[in-house]
Amino acid sequence: MSTTHDVRFGTAAGEEAIPEARLDRIRKLLAKAERAGTPDEAEIYTDKAVELMARHGVDEALLAATGPPQADPIGRVTIAVDDPYSGAKARLLGWIASALRCRWVMHDNRGGKVSAVTVLGFASDRERTELLYTSLLLQTTAQLAAVRPPDPRESVAAYRRSWLYGFAARVHQRLLAAEREAVSEVAATREPGATSVELVLADRGSEVDRAYEEEFGELRRARRPQVSGSGYRHGAAAADRVDLGGSRLAGRGRTPALDR
Repeated sequence: MSTTHDVRFGTAAGEEAIPEARLDRIRKLLAKAERAGTPDEAEIYTDKAVELMARHGVDEALLAATGPPQADPIGRVTIAVDDPYSGAKARLLGWIASALRCRWVMHDNRGGKVSAVTVLGFASDRERTELLYTSLLLQTTAQLAAVRPPDPRESVAAYRRSWLYGFAARVHQRLLAAEREAVSEVAATREPGATSVELVLADRGSEVDRAYEEEFGELRRARRPQVSGSGYRHGAAAADRVDLGGSRLAGRGRTPALDR
């Protein structure tokens, strides 16, 4: 995975580093998930990593609300996506980004295939998006190599593409639920009279929306993906096994309707 950074919103020189101790723990947990010998083992590590990620995102938002703007600036990062299944991989990345309070844009190459995704948001949320996407991409790549359609007459490529779309949609749902859980937990510990966590996050969301409209407001929305294979349900089930928010979150959330 390759990335390019745009300094317009302060993503390069002068950007304050996100606290590394917690992020280093998250990276180690995701690395263990990638090397896990079984899906159940990977689930344990990924579950804990996402729990820490969600709490990290809320804590960083609250810290930034009382600190200087450069502590957690809005910026963008462009991440290349490769074939096979570049469109499905792009939506995995984009739907992770949107669940973690970022906006995103797909880029096509001259052949009309998706070549990259630009993620726009606060530094702490972009960092979380990149970490999780990188890990889940590695995990799904290994799984995709093994999955086959139940009907031998069905195209393997179509089945795998559909599988990845199902996986991405379910990951989005479960991340939304994990984020809501973290917001509720932090809000319950706030002192009386303290600024509302929900208000802080709403203000940040409005800032990201304004930056997006300034930069990409003229872009048309991408069409919904046309999924022809039968693997969607199996991909969603695989995302459930990742258990991003713990088993208590099963069945909550919503299916992403828009690509940005």
